[in-house]
Amino acid sequence: MTSYDYLPGILAEIADVAGLDAALKLAAEKGGQTVYIPSHASDDHWLTSTVGPEAASAICELYRVRNTGGRFLIPIAREASARRTLVQALVNGASARQAAAASGLHERTAFRARRRLKAKDPSQGDLF
Repeated sequence: MTSYDYLPGILAEIADVAGLDAALKLAAEKGGQTVYIPSHASDDHWLTSTVGPEAASAICELYRVRNTGGRFLIPIAREASARRTLVQALVNGASARQAAAASGLHERTAFRARRRLKAKDPSQGDLF
């Protein structure tokens, strides 16, 4: 499993079981609202239409208690969505300035993100 520590609470849990796209779609659609997550989501349920049937099933399974669902406050994840846009722009070859403009984040944040991406890049050879 990937760590989604940068996501707020429940969204990190959802990203772990249903994927980052599902968590961000849920935040975009229902962020700031209390929602009922059922024990099983039908094909016409809002959760299924928002994240897809596989992700909805995984989310329902995560929060199912016996055969009931529960009410959850979905956080607003503007920062997480902006960071994702920033990283994607950098990966696609944008400059730090372009990535910052695309994401709405600070230019210095883009420079730090670019530095972290280069540190993780396996095509960069070791100096020692």
